[in-house]
Amino acid sequence: MKRIRTTQPQRPFRVLTNDPSLTAWGWAVVGINGDVVEAGCIKTSCENKVRRIRKGDDTVRRVSEINYILLELIRTHNVNMILSELPHGSQNASAAVMMGIVTGIVQTIADVLQLPVEWYSEGDAKKHLLQKRSATKKETISAISNVYEVPWRNVKYIDEAIADAMAIYHVAKNQSAILRINLQ
Repeated sequence: MKRIRTTQPQRPFRVLTNDPSLTAWGWAVVGINGDVVEAGCIKTSCENKVRRIRKGDDTVRRVSEINYILLELIRTHNVNMILSELPHGSQNASAAVMMGIVTGIVQTIADVLQLPVEWYSEGDAKKHLLQKRSATKKETISAISNVYEVPWRNVKYIDEAIADAMAIYHVAKNQSAILRINLQ
């Protein structure tokens, strides 16, 4: 009796690229050809007074909302890799805490799901995209529109967050060994 070997179809290579923020988390799922499969923004707001809960408990609620949505995106789109902007600098202690939280979200999801994660700076992404380290949100959206077909929402904060996430993908496409191997 001969054994018939079956091969499982290889899942398409998909990347989840992020512009992390506790308030407006930009994200995009990008396919192997640079096609944007889906993009959006996770918006959370401080509701501790409305909910009559402690501020710390409300922060944990917001983290859970972000985690749930990111995990659902990863499962739905069979994401193979995560890219993220690495937050830097802060103007106050509260902003520093939020930077740590969003960095922890991305790294923990990558670790638990055993997905490779790569971090890039906002300045490097802008320099690669626009040949300068500082740019307006409008310039970033325009430059991304010239390179990628993005499902813009025509809501300023959402489109800005998506454009920043795509700028991270754009720099990674040229600097990441993992992406270069999978994009061939």
